[in-house]
Amino acid sequence: MKERLLKVLTVLLVFASMALFTAAAMAEEVPRMSKEELKAMLGNPDVAIIDVRSGKDWEASQSKIKGAVREEPWKAKSWAEKYDKDKTYVLYCA
Repeated sequence: MKERLLKVLTVLLVFASMALFTAAAMAEEVPRMSKEELKAMLGNPDVAIIDVRSGKDWEASQSKIKGAVREEPWKAKSWAEKYDKDKTYVLYCA
């Protein structure tokens, strides 16, 4: 019985933590752009597009941006450091 209660409390704690992180992330305004704005930036060597859709969403999609680099969103800490800090990056997640 104690093990089950501990498991339930652990799951509740995880969900509560996720809710707090989500609320904090949503509190900050994330700049967005239209398709037309993005199209105008394509081909610019100072702009890189990173597709951060989940693997399943990316594979199922018929739409992929030519020249975009695919990265796993939950591995951002590991791949973010390999990119040039002087470029402008567009993260595609729709």
